[in-house]
Amino acid sequence: MRDLTTGYVHSTESFGSVDGPGIRFIAFMQGCRMRCEFCHNPDTWNMGGGTPYTADELLEEALAYREYWGEKGGITISGGEPLLHIDFLIELFKKAQAEGVHTTLDTCGQPFTYDDPFFSRFEELMKYTDLLLFDIKHIDDEKHKKLTMMSNKNILNMARYLSDIKKPVWIRHVLVPERSDVDEDLVRLDKFIKSLGNVLKVEILPYHKLGVYKYAALNIPYKLEHIEPPTAERVENAKRLLHVDEYTLHQTV
Repeated sequence: MRDLTTGYVHSTESFGSVDGPGIRFIAFMQGCRMRCEFCHNPDTWNMGGGTPYTADELLEEALAYREYWGEKGGITISGGEPLLHIDFLIELFKKAQAEGVHTTLDTCGQPFTYDDPFFSRFEELMKYTDLLLFDIKHIDDEKHKKLTMMSNKNILNMARYLSDIKKPVWIRHVLVPERSDVDEDLVRLDKFIKSLGNVLKVEILPYHKLGVYKYAALNIPYKLEHIEPPTAERVENAKRLLHVDEYTLHQTV
């Protein structure tokens, strides 16, 4: 049985500039239950892979780059789905904050539940989490199931909970033609986001095909072979419908 304080890391990035404020050390955790049709990292799905790290080992590796972070940078834990390693995250973020390091969690929220033991552990993790990058794949539950093979009900519950506790979030939405790039769905998503009181930033992430070669290598059928990335006009349309420019970004959260 795996040590609960051991995290399994797919890969790391030393100088990330798009996954949270400032320059960041990013660890991509192994394992994800979702099967997003557009996922560009299917090699992170398997929980059995990755390199084992203790919290001390990963923090030590990250701190080697601290001089590059400035006042705004820090550590971002992404995936896969990092909440599948929640006990590891608690230990890592607690120790990081004790060192004065800004902590960011990049999650799709799929493991979220109000049931214990998860919820009490999640409450503990939030004590040591400065910011969440929160991916909402689709606002419509049935379309979410088609896109990811999972419901979005608990994900939207998590978004509500984060708003209730006033935990800062950046909302991210992958724009996929024929899937999530539908005006009426974007309007619904905008209404939902507007109902939250903790959103500092909304980002549109245009769908791309950079990870298609991994599907061939893993012998996994790629379902979006016929879909091309959205045009610049559709990206701008999504930004307008989600009122991206209206959000004030506070980089120091």
